[in-house]
Amino acid sequence: MSEPILFLLILFIIGFIAKNQSLMIAVAILLIIKMVGMGEKWLPIVHEKGIHWGVTVITIAVLAPIATGEIGFRQLIASLQSLSAWIALLSGIFVALVAKGGVTLLATDPHMTAALVFGTIIAVSLFHGVAVGPLIGAGIAYMVMKVIEYF
Repeated sequence: MSEPILFLLILFIIGFIAKNQSLMIAVAILLIIKMVGMGEKWLPIVHEKGIHWGVTVITIAVLAPIATGEIGFRQLIASLQSLSAWIALLSGIFVALVAKGGVTLLATDPHMTAALVFGTIIAVSLFHGVAVGPLIGAGIAYMVMKVIEYF
């Protein structure tokens, strides 16, 4: 058994133990791509464009309530009349800017993904955290690394 297959199987088991469905699905898809012999063709494409595809899917999910009519201009205006909404607005801006750094880090330093995934798995399995994915973790890591470089 090759090292990549073994590594992916271990990640699948960890995902199963941690009850991280996203990790299990991702690993299963990668294993299928590899085992049917399409790895050389598809994995470089997934590696290069996968983060952008994922951001697009997340954006679609976030915008879906607008498309269904659940959120409209009236709800937006009404929500901005509370302090909590302004905090949420600023938090959304902050997180989007942090995630931008994460895209940069993962594109320039892809080996960070393993550490970020393991950190997410530890948080989910030991501390009952929520797996928001490595992108925001990469963004936070990017910010911290830039602060360290500054000093």
